[in-house]
Amino acid sequence: MAIEIARVDDRFERYEELLKVILTAFAYMEGVIDPPSSATRLTPQLLQDKSGSEIAYVALKDDHIVGCIFLRPEPPQTLYIGKLAVLPDAQGKGVGARLLKLAEQIARAEGLCALRLEVRVELTRNHSYFAGFGFVKTAESRHPGFDRTTSFEMRKVLS
Repeated sequence: MAIEIARVDDRFERYEELLKVILTAFAYMEGVIDPPSSATRLTPQLLQDKSGSEIAYVALKDDHIVGCIFLRPEPPQTLYIGKLAVLPDAQGKGVGARLLKLAEQIARAEGLCALRLEVRVELTRNHSYFAGFGFVKTAESRHPGFDRTTSFEMRKVLS
């Protein structure tokens, strides 16, 4: 599977397609996680705004978007990984791994010491997936209005 990774910049115009990729990749979470994913509130305009304030990349196969990642530097010396999405047909083929490796390269280039992401409690397969890349659970959090843990923070310290 020949995959090209491209930066989302001010010339990027494919926000409708990008939104469909995210919603398709996150569709399996419907009815599994509570509260629902924030992805369900995204619009093409919100994605455009997000790509202007964060570092965004898309994974392309034959000029079709098959995945994406949004990154945001945050204190202390950490790169937050958000909206990592890979279409179901492209999963298990190294697309997510390439996007995570890119995040690590960017963090190192920026002199950051760690990667951070959040994963929902119910998505145990994701816990294992990220653990396989060296992420460890470091904190629990609750969405507003919930009296139980709804997500875990996972971090990877870069050596």
